[in-house]
Amino acid sequence: MELTTSATIDADKDMARVTMAGALNTETAPGFESSLEGVIAEGQHLVVLDMADLDYISSAGLRVIFKAAKQLKAEGRSLCVANRQAQIAKVFEILQALPDMRVFANDRELDAYLDAMQSRVRGGAD
Repeated sequence: MELTTSATIDADKDMARVTMAGALNTETAPGFESSLEGVIAEGQHLVVLDMADLDYISSAGLRVIFKAAKQLKAEGRSLCVANRQAQIAKVFEILQALPDMRVFANDRELDAYLDAMQSRVRGGAD
């Protein structure tokens, strides 16, 4: 699955919005990271990741997001996410519940878990 993104800058609000559609995974994360770095370089105080059309996220995608959030925080700026689909919201919910705990032996194990959990949420189970 592919990932498409587009960025809009709102200078009046000092904000950049990055819309995401498709899957943010091992294959698409490097390109997304490069695009996001370009948006961050524009210098807006707030960067919003609009995930309304993001269907899937893996640990590689999460790493890109958390790296960007850490960078922006260090610069006194902010990154936030908006419009998450249920399966994406569930991933973030799990990560908030386990912020400092290492649960998975490796990325492959984590990705398998995230894939199963997102499939279950899409199917209506919680």
